[in-house]
Amino acid sequence: MSAKPSTLTERRKAATQLDIARAAARLFTEHGAEGTTAEAIATAAGVAPRTFYRYFRTKEDAVAPLLVVGAASWREHLAATEEGTPLLRAVEDAIRKTISAADEAPEFTWTRGLLRAAVAEDSALAAVWHRVNGASEIRLRPVLARLAPQADELTVQLVAAAATAAIRISLERWAGTDEKAAPAELAVRCFRGLSGGLEV
Repeated sequence: MSAKPSTLTERRKAATQLDIARAAARLFTEHGAEGTTAEAIATAAGVAPRTFYRYFRTKEDAVAPLLVVGAASWREHLAATEEGTPLLRAVEDAIRKTISAADEAPEFTWTRGLLRAAVAEDSALAAVWHRVNGASEIRLRPVLARLAPQADELTVQLVAAAATAAIRISLERWAGTDEKAAPAELAVRCFRGLSGGLEV
């Protein structure tokens, strides 16, 4: 699990970054990648352009904090698993809980817009999405290792890769549809397909 900001200054910085990320996600959703500028994001977030560039190099980078929050939430659900739960079942349960809970958040609607923009328009936005997924996979490994201390390192890496890919694929497929409900069961199905050969 990623460390949470500990000082007041760090918390304020994190809050500002998240406000900018929400504004960026909304504008990407409403106007697409080409129709969104860093200056427009700064205005929507209520900050000066220089503040925007203090935190982010590009307009695409600005969405990362919002995506990171979702990834952290998923690891927290998994870390809260009852002791003794088989690892693959624990991962399935955490995937289902996380995506089902996200369905109620306005940010989740923006995720669809972001992914549509990333897939259809903007390779830089797609790169941010893949970078966040890669970082999430690495941070997931110690959580899985604590839940299954009997599992070897390779198995832990494979489960982390399967879980991360399952969530990513399900969200990308969902983003290309008009389905309103979050793809919790699709994500579980993807995970079962990707982890079918694993024994934990």
